[in-house]
Amino acid sequence: MNTTPSSSLPSARTRTLPTRALVLGGGGSTGNAWLIGVVAGLFDGGLDVTGADLIIGTSAGSTAAAQITGASPAQLLADILAGPPHQRPAPAHQRPAPARQQPASPGSDGRPRPGQVSEHLERTDRIIAAAGDAADMRRRMGASALELPPSSDASAHARWRATVASRLPSQDWPAQPVRLTAVNAGTGEPVVFDRHSGVDLADAVAASCSSGFAYGIGGSSYIDGGYRSNAENADLAAGYARVLVLSPFGGRTRTPAEWGMDLATQVDGLRAGGSRVETIFPDSGSEHLFGVNAMDLSLRPSAARAGYGQGRMLAGKLNEFWR
Repeated sequence: MNTTPSSSLPSARTRTLPTRALVLGGGGSTGNAWLIGVVAGLFDGGLDVTGADLIIGTSAGSTAAAQITGASPAQLLADILAGPPHQRPAPAHQRPAPARQQPASPGSDGRPRPGQVSEHLERTDRIIAAAGDAADMRRRMGASALELPPSSDASAHARWRATVASRLPSQDWPAQPVRLTAVNAGTGEPVVFDRHSGVDLADAVAASCSSGFAYGIGGSSYIDGGYRSNAENADLAAGYARVLVLSPFGGRTRTPAEWGMDLATQVDGLRAGGSRVETIFPDSGSEHLFGVNAMDLSLRPSAARAGYGQGRMLAGKLNEFWR
């Protein structure tokens, strides 16, 4: 948990600000499991954050946002721990290399396969390096995603939507405010979906998680919300008195510091606006579960257990802050 002292709020301002915002950052399949684990650990430690006045979800965090508002943390955690075993992907030297003239594409559901995460990161790193600023980066990311084969494959879209929908306890938007981030692939413009957007919950989550191709909704296509403003998009919690950020990537960013997309800059902005902010990052013993291993389904139980242990340990310290 971030130990930097949070800004103290004047009592008058505390009364005028909306109360509590929960921010769930992106981090792949293992990141989603870690988020569920943290929320379940906090819950078992006596702190229920699922009733936040606002929940913001990005990529894997968008799935978690839809999950924790539709099922109990205990059940979600149990489902991860009891899930069918998945075979760990073979080491790189044991996997056949793709043909040089035809680079490996994402899986049929549009997500990078575990063995292709490094390739996906290299492709997007090149785009970030070539971009002049954040808006240029988003446009380039969108254009690149639209060129990937699944982007024009209606059956791939249908499979991805079905995969996402199967993970959600409910297909309906929750009554409490939930905001899910994405980026318009055609224009590069940031997008925030909520229950008033006229978009089904499953489509909003599918768009927010679409890191391997551009996911179509109506006449527009969208890419991963992590390109909006880093993996957390904590800036969307501006105006809330207390903001709790869960970041599977530990607040790290792949973009240049001068773009101001990193979580630390977002937190500084929130505090300057009068918010108290706390962050929870994976501990040093579980960092190997993320990054290039983020799509390794066999690591989900370990990630969930690590998150649960942290949540249970931090519940007491966060109780006064959240309540």
